[in-house]
Amino acid sequence: MSARPPASHSTTQTVPPPDAVSAARPGVAPNTVAAEGTLYVSQPFRSSSNKMRAASLFDISNESSGTNEFRGFFSLFWISLFLFAVSTYVRSVETNGYPLNFEFASMISRDAITLALSDAVLVLNTGLCVPFAKAVANGWIRYQWTGVVLQHLWQSAVLATAVTWTFNRHWPWVQSGFLTLHSFVMMMKMHSYLATNGELADTNKKAEKVLTQLKQATEAEGGWDAALRTAEDAMLQHDSPVPQGTPNAPENAPEGSTTSYVDARTAVTLRQRLAARAAAGAKAEGSAVKTTGTRVLSPSATAIPTHPPTPSEILVHHPSPKISDLAKVLSDLERDLTGPVEGRVRWPANITFKDFAWYQLTPTLVYELEYPRTDSIRPLYVFEKSVAFFGTFALLYTIVETFIIPLTPTKEQSFARSLLDLAMPFMISYLLLFYIIFECICNGFAELSYFADRQFYDDWWNSTSWDEFSRKWNRPVHTFLLRHVYASTMSSYKLTKQSAMFVTFLLSAAAHELVMAIVTKKIRFYLFVMQIAQIPLIAIGRIPAIRRNKLMGNIVFWLGLYAGFPLLCVAYCAY
Repeated sequence: MSARPPASHSTTQTVPPPDAVSAARPGVAPNTVAAEGTLYVSQPFRSSSNKMRAASLFDISNESSGTNEFRGFFSLFWISLFLFAVSTYVRSVETNGYPLNFEFASMISRDAITLALSDAVLVLNTGLCVPFAKAVANGWIRYQWTGVVLQHLWQSAVLATAVTWTFNRHWPWVQSGFLTLHSFVMMMKMHSYLATNGELADTNKKAEKVLTQLKQATEAEGGWDAALRTAEDAMLQHDSPVPQGTPNAPENAPEGSTTSYVDARTAVTLRQRLAARAAAGAKAEGSAVKTTGTRVLSPSATAIPTHPPTPSEILVHHPSPKISDLAKVLSDLERDLTGPVEGRVRWPANITFKDFAWYQLTPTLVYELEYPRTDSIRPLYVFEKSVAFFGTFALLYTIVETFIIPLTPTKEQSFARSLLDLAMPFMISYLLLFYIIFECICNGFAELSYFADRQFYDDWWNSTSWDEFSRKWNRPVHTFLLRHVYASTMSSYKLTKQSAMFVTFLLSAAAHELVMAIVTKKIRFYLFVMQIAQIPLIAIGRIPAIRRNKLMGNIVFWLGLYAGFPLLCVAYCAY
């Protein structure tokens, strides 16, 4: 896993993946030729959109889901599961004298205090990211490539320590799997935090260099202030009136900052044009909910930043091509150094323990200077997700203890019979586990951390191919792999799309196989082979004749999912 793609100033164009949406800044051409023949390539993998979904698909507060014609099946599913669980308890009482024997409970609660302390040490260890990032920001460590090497050695040491500790404790599969998976989560968060701040350190250096070139270019036009007035006059002739004059930077501006300020009157006039364009486009957005990062807005509102434009944004309109081109490059670099939502946070002011703690609480694996935020925490919403968590976990526990553990396959049992016996219990368990993680836990932490983007999953149940499923069912991990593996390998190592996709699948398959090896205490590579086999299946699924048949594709997807879980269980437990 390599570092985040280098800063946007490059001599080679980055090719975005087929399913990525370019996040190029508004008003800046994707590829702009700056002074001295430098090719500026917009950064396609930074999350800069301020239009976020305010509720996940299964959230009862989601208006679009509430009006869906299939919403009754959601209620039917939970009612049916509840009745099924009650009937299971009744049969167990009649047969054994108790609803559940709680053997599974005694197993998952074993060594609970040690597990909790181990997990606390794992989480606290990630706090070292802050001094590491500060060292990079201060220039004590050069991120490319000294910082990258140190970062990967540290991440490898964390994972190796967690795996070794798990084996030495002889934990059951639940505890072993939990600590291993949480170690992967912490590693991904660490990687994104350090890679992002390391890339921004390089971006800041380039911004300072371009600023110096821009100031030198303005000397030929009478100086900095004169160039600003000329640019404002050009805007006067082109569009609505803009008040002239550029005040001094505020007293609390960071020393050595490459960002300057203009008065609020100029800001309002400049932003009016952006607001008009955004308002015109908002009519076509449908039911998408937009946020400014501090509150959730209605679809008709426009999320336009109100902070003053920087001088580089004004100088973009300067008649001199050299000044205008340099200003375009500097403007985009400065925007990379500011928060992508409201632009109120500027690197390196984000490198604090408080900011890192909020990032750890936020249910995302990709670090940003800013995230879309809600106004307040809704206690009833947190209560609702907590009740949903415990209720769903009770159902999951009932399925696992009653229908999976007693049917754990052995070599003596029929292979086909084991698949049939375990197919339905595993599928229900998978659906319940998905709901617990992505609907209850992620939404709960999102509410507690004021995180407004609740798009933790898409409609993966409608998938017609395995690549569509991999994109939709786990959005946080998909976004991390897209940005820090797929895009990074293409940018850093100049891989093709196909090679980058293979590397991404290879890394994902290796991680999944490592989890299975720790959980089962066996090295078999069954899951590894099954995941790598998805690559030719994806290629076959892209054949036009097959792609057009959506119903057949969805049936094949569900049959594969139904067969996959019990097949893995039989393979790892019995062979």
